[in-house]
Amino acid sequence: MFYIIVFIFGSIWGSFSNVCIHRMPYNISVVKGRSYCPSCNKQIRWFDNIPLLSFIFLKAKCRHCSAQIDLNYFLVELISALNFVLIFYLFGFSLTTILFFILSICFIIIIFIDMKHFIIPNELTFTLMIIGFLKSFDPNLNQYLFPNFVDSLIGGVIGYTIIWFIIFAYKKLRNREGMGLGDAKLLSAIGFWFGWISIPFILFFSSFVALIFAVPGLLNKSKNLSSQIPFGPYIILGCVMYLLLLEKIIKYLN
Repeated sequence: MFYIIVFIFGSIWGSFSNVCIHRMPYNISVVKGRSYCPSCNKQIRWFDNIPLLSFIFLKAKCRHCSAQIDLNYFLVELISALNFVLIFYLFGFSLTTILFFILSICFIIIIFIDMKHFIIPNELTFTLMIIGFLKSFDPNLNQYLFPNFVDSLIGGVIGYTIIWFIIFAYKKLRNREGMGLGDAKLLSAIGFWFGWISIPFILFFSSFVALIFAVPGLLNKSKNLSSQIPFGPYIILGCVMYLLLLEKIIKYLN
């Protein structure tokens, strides 16, 4: 029963994530104004805005203009719901669960915005920085996952500095922008959450995976070394892999 409730709760937050994904890149308020169809601008009624179910019942089409509804809306809600269930399964009723709920929602929003618009909103990264640092003062949190406030602060500073230095060096060498400061803020936020020890692994893994995905485009010449890529999703993937392999990483370091 609890898992069903958590699944529904996650899908609702997934629906809110869709609002953020659609509005934040255009600086539109995410708390004011009803949802509307981007094709016909008709307001979406509450019964057409039920997470997951409305997409299925409407057969992925707007009730008013029959325009196709982007599959991403459904995917965001489904991924959010499944994430919530997995987090609840791992950590139960705890502050750790709430923290990972927040982190997962922010990560989902960042991924979908960065993939489409190549930006990472400051509202998300700054919020994650603040939460990541403040939680480090709670001695009752899972010390295996979360660092103390010193390691958290160092992680935040190192995460930002490394990306900033890469941007600075690339600009000096190529006289053009290579990465965005949004990536620096995101890695800084992750550093605040998981400490400086997470930064080398995340940076290496994310860069390696990004390179793998870039190689086919370089070989068929559909992309070149100057092509813009959304690096935020790779950083987030690196963070997820770090958490999955955390036990092995700590054993290796010890």
